[in-house]
Amino acid sequence: MALRLVADFDLGKDVLPWLRAPRAEAGAAGAGGGGADVLENNYESLHVLNVERNGNIIYTYKGDKGHIFFGLYDCKTRQNEHLYTFEKDLQVVSCSVNSERTLLAASLAQSTKEGRRNELQPGSKCLTLLVEIHPINNVKVLKAVDSYIWVQFLYPYVESHPLSENHLLLISEEKYIEKYHIQVTQEDGNRVVIKNSGHLSRDRIAEDFVWAQWDMSEQRLYYIDLKKSRSILKCIQFYADESFKLMFEAPLDISLSDSGFKLVNFGCDCRQGQEKLSKHLTLCVFTNHTGSLCVCYSPKCASVEQITYSVFYIHKGHSKTFTAALGSAGTHVTKGITFLNLDYYVAVYLPGHFFHLLNIQHPDLICHSLFQAGNNEMIDMLPHSPLQSLSGCLVLDCCSGKLYRALLNQSYLLWFLWNTCLDCEKMAALHCVLSCGRGLRVLEGQIIQWVSENVSACHSFDLIQEFIIASSYWSVYPETSNVDKLLPYSSVLTWNTDIPGITLVTEDIELPLMKVHTFKGYWEKLNSNLEYVKYTKPHLHYNNSVVRREWHNLISEEKTGKRRSTAYVRNILDDAIKVISNLEARNLEPRLTPLLQEEDKHQRLLMGLMVSELRDHLLRHLQGVEKKKIEQMVLDYVSKLLDLICRILETIWRKHNLHSSVLHFKGHGGAAEFAVFHVMTRILEATDSLFLPLPPGFHTLHTILGVHCLPLHNLLHYIDSGLLLLTETAVIRLMKDLDNTKKNEKLKFSIIGRLPPLIGQKICRLWDHPMSSNIISRNHVTQLLQNYKKQPWNSVIDKSSFRVEFLPLNYFIEILTDIESSNQALYAAQGHDNVDAEFVEEAALKHTTMLLGL
Repeated sequence: MALRLVADFDLGKDVLPWLRAPRAEAGAAGAGGGGADVLENNYESLHVLNVERNGNIIYTYKGDKGHIFFGLYDCKTRQNEHLYTFEKDLQVVSCSVNSERTLLAASLAQSTKEGRRNELQPGSKCLTLLVEIHPINNVKVLKAVDSYIWVQFLYPYVESHPLSENHLLLISEEKYIEKYHIQVTQEDGNRVVIKNSGHLSRDRIAEDFVWAQWDMSEQRLYYIDLKKSRSILKCIQFYADESFKLMFEAPLDISLSDSGFKLVNFGCDCRQGQEKLSKHLTLCVFTNHTGSLCVCYSPKCASVEQITYSVFYIHKGHSKTFTAALGSAGTHVTKGITFLNLDYYVAVYLPGHFFHLLNIQHPDLICHSLFQAGNNEMIDMLPHSPLQSLSGCLVLDCCSGKLYRALLNQSYLLWFLWNTCLDCEKMAALHCVLSCGRGLRVLEGQIIQWVSENVSACHSFDLIQEFIIASSYWSVYPETSNVDKLLPYSSVLTWNTDIPGITLVTEDIELPLMKVHTFKGYWEKLNSNLEYVKYTKPHLHYNNSVVRREWHNLISEEKTGKRRSTAYVRNILDDAIKVISNLEARNLEPRLTPLLQEEDKHQRLLMGLMVSELRDHLLRHLQGVEKKKIEQMVLDYVSKLLDLICRILETIWRKHNLHSSVLHFKGHGGAAEFAVFHVMTRILEATDSLFLPLPPGFHTLHTILGVHCLPLHNLLHYIDSGLLLLTETAVIRLMKDLDNTKKNEKLKFSIIGRLPPLIGQKICRLWDHPMSSNIISRNHVTQLLQNYKKQPWNSVIDKSSFRVEFLPLNYFIEILTDIESSNQALYAAQGHDNVDAEFVEEAALKHTTMLLGL
């Protein structure tokens, strides 16, 4: 299963053995003394009541006489503690304990069992108590009303010293929320008592709401009230200095007018059955540290054929409404839909029907979210009982009394990558795996193995492109959250293919109205996201279009002999050197492939230009981040791109067990070399369309394998179409490695004819062959005669100075000699000292002899 639930707490394992164990202090503590008998007869009464911000878990059970016992499990020490016993047969609605464990608040209702006498005052439905428990002392009645009450202590962010004042939220079924201020003092040593218990001050926090959710980790209260039948989501942030603020108001296009009253995460309500849940709406709010804000909503299920749920990506300014097919028409939905917070993802599942991992950082394309449908074993591995998604990735199963930590299952997702056939599932699974982030290099190695064996398996997108872009993104994203708006997340910009089993409708939504003007922490990031949606058109994701234009300009200038400022080019090449040094520093193992070992100035220029442009892009848009940190981030990002390419090649090289003998032009390629050549060609295609740099040495190795594997006409076609790029290193090695057989001469001529003039001349000087001399001579004559102006010449030519009596040649050679003598210093400086008129004469005669067959 793509989701893995790791149990952090289990009532049966962490509490029950402690309760069954004989304890001398049990009677004194009010536990009844017969713990084992109590639990044997009343095991079903043991259940979780609440999970506090510090992770401590409050639970309750009943004794034989119906007395209510409250206990606490400390998640840090993994020890249990008895808190209080209430000697009446009542049902616990809600319970909370303060951070110092000196006060306990509990809300109790009349037991629903038949034959039980009424333990409450006439006319009272619910009794809300505040108890001093350090030591057990006074009990104060906060409410005795004809409606249910829920209680929740606020927890400060700093717990280093005892607080003189505690704060308690009371949430009433009559649709109001109050905050009580409880001052405490110490008496007789460590005894904690409530000051002025008869006059506790309180504030009215909210009223006339229909839904509320508590975020215990971040100490936030979300609630919805109805204004003119419109649902308005509001959020109150509680601070350690006792203050609280209304942070925002956000209109939601959902109908709650006839939904009744619902609370989320105010303790554990195990009385909600699955049948009841399936007939009521589900609504919850999820956030994460990057400033995301999602509202997940599923209306009442009215159809047996499909189910609808919506996610409001408030931080992105749009919502998506999904409709999932439920299979056969006779399928009966007996369970409610569940939403779980998984940090970068939200999981939506309906046991026995479907599982949907929604990407909340990049929700624009449906292919970045993983949808699995069907009544299969993998989907049924999740608990079928109701789950509460608490803060962070904590999940509470109220029925079993287990607290889980929900994680993406890396091993399953990798298995899924290898076995799924659909492109959309490959895309989604790839991003899910990379977002896990744990042991990223090992994880990447496993993905690279899959990529290298499936380079042509995807038809909707380029697998190599997607892996390189996505993995590079995740390698730097955790360092600065705003990078997600500036770096590309995917190589795919649009997706028009349907996802089997699900349809969706995307709509723009109104952005929330922020009610404060200064922001810190999460609120600063959320506000930044909202400002980006509001004012940034088009989006700011980096691309290499500027690099492409500038690189082509530099290469064109090089071909024509023009030069930019030496300092400008030197700075670009220095950036490339930093990237390679950064890359080599991270690689601790020797490379099998001969990459990063040659100059390859063109790739170094491309590398340096990308560093320069990306650095400028991030400096423009990343406010408040140090320049040094941005520069290192850029080096890491470009290094990562190159490293991934090197590792793909290393993997395929190792798989086919290629040796260093492959690096010579002699010989023919086998199946192994052709497989590596194919992967390198796909890498070149992938990087070329995105205009990404390649490791120096890549083109040389690609050319060597191309000569080994391709017939001459195919090889030349690859060169002419840009799928093989000739480097100076590769051509020099070809000239030296291959002898001058007829077949090799044809190859060499074809290669030289496709080289840029400057490199072609250099290569010709290294090849001792009549045709090479002919080419050199032609180039030399062309340069000499470019600026030639005809001068009057003597009609008499001294024939004794020529070896052959052929007047046209003699006349031509004398002209060249005269030009050379007048420009001797210039041509010597340009390296033409070994090529002169005599060399041209000899080459011309040899070429004529060849043409005449002499």
